[in-house]
Amino acid sequence: MTLSLRRLALATALTALALPAAAQTAWDMPTPYGDTVFHTQNISQFANDVREATDGQLDITVHSAGSLFGHPEIKDAVRRGLAPIGEILLSRLANENPVFEADSIPFLADGYEDASALWAASRPAVEQLLADQGLTLLYAVPWPGQSLYLTEEVTDPAALQGVSFRAYNTATEQLANLLGMVPTQVEAGDIPTAFATGRVSAMMTSPSTGVSSQAWDFTSVFVDVNAWLPKNVVFVNTDAFEALPEDQQTALMEAAAAAEARGWEMSEAETATQTAALADNGMSVVQPSDALATALAEAGETMTAEWLERAGAAGTAILEAYEAAQ
Repeated sequence: MTLSLRRLALATALTALALPAAAQTAWDMPTPYGDTVFHTQNISQFANDVREATDGQLDITVHSAGSLFGHPEIKDAVRRGLAPIGEILLSRLANENPVFEADSIPFLADGYEDASALWAASRPAVEQLLADQGLTLLYAVPWPGQSLYLTEEVTDPAALQGVSFRAYNTATEQLANLLGMVPTQVEAGDIPTAFATGRVSAMMTSPSTGVSSQAWDFTSVFVDVNAWLPKNVVFVNTDAFEALPEDQQTALMEAAAAAEARGWEMSEAETATQTAALADNGMSVVQPSDALATALAEAGETMTAEWLERAGAAGTAILEAYEAAQ
């Protein structure tokens, strides 16, 4: 190699060393639920998909079980930029706007096909409300249908009067009141303690939460009413999203679309698997009596009418779009 070629090779090498390496963006992602919950498993796969699609340049670390921020704090933490991305139960935002609780109206959408249609009808309004707060919706995944857990079988709805009931959002509080029960706010991770200490003696939740909290240790009856399918939503701070290079934005949105499709499939499979697990662990899995089913349906009709009154034109538009899709 001639001297000039050696100098050229050395200059090229030095220039390469001087070039800055592509900067890695590291995001912390809080979620309220534990690692065994299918929502968290889906999020972990989402984070892996993003990591792979961006060659590790966008690295999302999932902080499960409320270890980074508690459930009530997550949305505000993302809005303020304390965490760039997070997951919450959508209906927790019902006090901000009734649109956020459309998926928690009992018996409005009591199966996956109906829940998907309701989400398609309500998603544009949800996206806009979040966008107004500097948040970009990525995806949503439903829990299995919410059913009733009791310490003993109830066929007469009058037996529910005065029963302490675990609530986790405005809708469950309202349902408890309509049925004559006494609502008490309890997070998913605190369910066993709440039952053990007598704070609550009944709850309405998914078979997933029933299994993860080992509901057979403190309840004995699962009344399979499949009342509604509330959704968890994953969203990102809009400024943080827009600060990403365009190819990383695209990768994030594509991974989100895949997570939504995968999550709905996981949720449906979870329903069958976890309901069977409740029975395998000694719980009685029963259908509601005619009297109880009637009382629940009447409560659902009342809550739908009251929701429409609160939600106004936005609620009417959602229900009209939903009915048109049926």
